This record gives sequence, structure tokens and C-alpha cells, in this order.
Amino acid sequence: MVYKVLVVDDSLPMRSVLKKTIKASGFGSAEFFEAANGQEALLILKKEWLDIVVTDYNMPEMNGLELIQEMKKDDLIQAIPVLVITTESSRMKIDEFIEMGAAGYIKKPFTPEEIKAKFVEILGESNDDTGIEESDNNLDF
Repeated sequence: MVYKVLVVDDSLPMRSVLKKTIKASGFGSAEFFEAANGQEALLILKKEWLDIVVTDYNMPEMNGLELIQEMKKDDLIQAIPVLVITTESSRMKIDEFIEMGAAGYIKKPFTPEEIKAKFVEILGESNDDTGIEESDNNLDF
């Protein structure tokens, strides 16, 4: 199965790092879509059927929490799981993500192993039995 993943971050380099890390995680194949903020993400969500949204919290125009709030208002996209990736360390803020409906969160910096563990937790078993390649063990984003 190919998973459709929407990566939302205002930093183009971070979107690239996220895509590369998801690929390196060994979770499975993915088709990626990208958005620079929550508003752009909503436009993509209305056009594409996606399996998961991976979003940053701090972004201009519409942050990750506001994106989750808007998704929960729409019957067609409210069930799509959202994984928040953030530098935010406040327990209150993290609890707020979960209360608003985030399926999980990962703090930056992150590793392919952390990404894979969260994807398995949120989407179920991986469709790729090869796991993380030896050469990828030292990746830390």
C-alpha cells in the first residue's frame, strides 16, 4: 500500500527533511503532498484523499493547531489523523494538541525510528518489512 502523506511546514528545507525521514523510516511507500501553512493544507485536503497529515505547529497564516480545529469542522476530513512535529516543549501545549484531536506528536529533533513508531501507532502495521537500513541508523533530524 502506498500511503498519501501531507507534509505541512513553512520551511521548505524542513518539508524535505520530513519527507526524507519518512522514507528512511522503513514504514512503507508514500506519495507526498506539501503545504507551507494550514490554509494551503486545507486546500489540498479538499482535493486529495490522504492517509495522514504531518504538520508543524508554528507557522504563519494558520498554525498546526488551527489546522486541526478547521479539519474537525469538516465531515469529509475530520477523521484524517494528524501528527504534530514541533519544537514546543510545554506540556500544556502538547496536551492542547491531543485535546484538539491530534493523533500524536513528535518533538524536534526526531529520528526515522521515532517517525516509524508514530506511523505504526497511528496507521497500523507497516507494509515494509525491511525496516531502517543500516546506513540510516545515524540519521538525526
